[in-house]
Amino acid sequence: MRVSVVRQAKHFGELAYIRGLVTYKLSPFEQKAFAGFIKSIPKTIYRIGSNLLTIAPPFAIGYFIFTETEKKFHQMCRKNPEDYVNDK
Repeated sequence: MRVSVVRQAKHFGELAYIRGLVTYKLSPFEQKAFAGFIKSIPKTIYRIGSNLLTIAPPFAIGYFIFTETEKKFHQMCRKNPEDYVNDK
């Protein structure tokens, strides 16, 4: 089996020829970068709203636990004034 220099110099995606495989390429200048962008905004809002009741409660509970734990930690770090009443 002979491998020619031209075959070795091709790009990675062009090394093998597969029968029955059809590929299409579109120029970057022909693509629309923001096609359907305005249409996707209401869909995004709907998807966020439909999942809000499943996602928000765990985050709210986690936030509540975090803030209460931080308050308790800072309260326990303070000195108790009653321990120093008789000190001079």
